[in-house]
Amino acid sequence: MTITEKIFAHRIGREVRAGEVVRVKVDMTIGNDITTPLSIGAFESIGAAKLANPEGFAICLDHFIPAKDIASANQARISRDFAAKHNLSHFFDEKEMGIEHAILTEKGLIVPGDIVIGADSHTCTHGALGAFATGMGSTDIAYTMATGSNWFKVPVSIKVELKGAPSPHVYGKDVILEVISRLGVGGAAYKTLEFGGEGIANLTMDDRFSMCNMAVEAGAKSGIAAYDRVTEEFFAENKPVRHPLFFLSDKDAEYENVLSIDLSGMEPIVAFPFLPENKHTISDAAARRIKIDQVFIGSCTNGRIGDLRTAAKILKSNKVAKHTRLIITPATQRTALQAQKEGLYDTFAEAGAVVSNPTCGACLGGYMGILGDKERCVSTSNRNFVGRMGAASSELYLANAAVAAASAIAGEIADPRKA
Repeated sequence: MTITEKIFAHRIGREVRAGEVVRVKVDMTIGNDITTPLSIGAFESIGAAKLANPEGFAICLDHFIPAKDIASANQARISRDFAAKHNLSHFFDEKEMGIEHAILTEKGLIVPGDIVIGADSHTCTHGALGAFATGMGSTDIAYTMATGSNWFKVPVSIKVELKGAPSPHVYGKDVILEVISRLGVGGAAYKTLEFGGEGIANLTMDDRFSMCNMAVEAGAKSGIAAYDRVTEEFFAENKPVRHPLFFLSDKDAEYENVLSIDLSGMEPIVAFPFLPENKHTISDAAARRIKIDQVFIGSCTNGRIGDLRTAAKILKSNKVAKHTRLIITPATQRTALQAQKEGLYDTFAEAGAVVSNPTCGACLGGYMGILGDKERCVSTSNRNFVGRMGAASSELYLANAAVAAASAIAGEIADPRKA
């Protein structure tokens, strides 16, 4: 069996194969300020009075926090009132800010072997810890709030076999953009992308979060990576709240497809508008001299401390181009405090960047960094669909933090290897 099949098999006490529909207990259910009010409405409409698993339910206000307008303030209040009513242990707002897919991992609330759902498509991020994690609709979330379980169709897996060590300024973001370019944005629909091979040992936890985060951009139900030394070191710093369960795919596990990627032969990748599959190498992208109006470094994909350190190294003693804006958004309060402690904020400010509070921010085109007509942005986020970050005529280029920082300095898409 694959890791994914084993996680489900452990829950129901028998062998499980891809394609089976099973009902299992859910370890962690996640809501945010946009989707949770819908779940609360559904939960209360069926007469549910108590959460089936209070310690396995978290609400993280992250998209429009602090509130950007009256509507978002009222939306957040629904979650606040519900959290108070049920004395929710895992409730995160301005007092302990962070994007849901970053703060829950820092808190050790997701552990290997878990089954995790959230009313956000990028819940698959948590698969980097060896858990099965996927997004669901708000009424599905309400069902789990009331029963503690849910129904799943066990997905078939595609194996991403990584070899070698990454070249300079090649990160997990580039790996997943390469995968998406090969499969297409629907090529892994309702499947699991399982990242493995000897090369994964050369990728950091931040890299793995990025890869699993964007599995959904290939249509995948989930992304997952097996527990190893890198994961062990992560949990040494982020104590897990539950006993972890470690699963490895069998050598004779069945995969629908196997993609082989040599990390040493890669260079940084930029996804051009208007799909994450629209791959261009940085050599090609930089040669086009594409002028950039804004750069955004942040999001649940690339807003962690490793991304900020990467950006700071390139920005050090440099200035953001006169015609370009640079917005940097830490994923969590802990990340922000660590960045301040290391002096990264000084580097950002001296370069001419603006640093915001931890939030989803500009990523979804709703808050702090909306693009105007025909503006172009290099972003470390996960989607570059038409109008994703603002005006329908704007253009969004997806890249890693190094490419983003180098582009901010040059005022055009630039190669960080030459910065």
